[in-house]
Amino acid sequence: MKFYVPPPTALGFWHPATLVATFGGFGLFRPAPGTIGAAAAALVAWYVAGAFSPWLLLPGAALAFVAGIWAANEMERASGDKDPSSVVMDEVAGQWLVLAFTPLTFKWYLISFALFRFFDILKPWPVSFADQKIAGGLGVMADDIIAGLYALVCLVLLGHVI
Repeated sequence: MKFYVPPPTALGFWHPATLVATFGGFGLFRPAPGTIGAAAAALVAWYVAGAFSPWLLLPGAALAFVAGIWAANEMERASGDKDPSSVVMDEVAGQWLVLAFTPLTFKWYLISFALFRFFDILKPWPVSFADQKIAGGLGVMADDIIAGLYALVCLVLLGHVI
């Protein structure tokens, strides 16, 4: 089993689109690049929330969303694949959206991580609609933002948000 896949030859590892789309290369690891990317995002979020403020994760998620649209478009063009699995900036944006409102404890970060991955993998409507019907980088990014909103609703219902 391969534990790493190379980026599209047309871009290479050091191309800005590759670095953004794969969150610095985390999306190139196998298996489960989406889970690896979301876990890396959670570790960065833990540091940002603890050292600065969890609210910085909101503009971070917005920046990740916008940059991810561009990077995902470039990766799709270079690879010829729709929603390449190495693109994990969508997981980063969705995970940071949830974690911006999550108490900074291991337990609640783990619950938030699990809820986000659950909805990202299960893809209930409208996550599935965004995944299947919205083309290009916007579609790649949108389904994970919606999955993040589902996870956030669950946290609110559990009564554990900041």
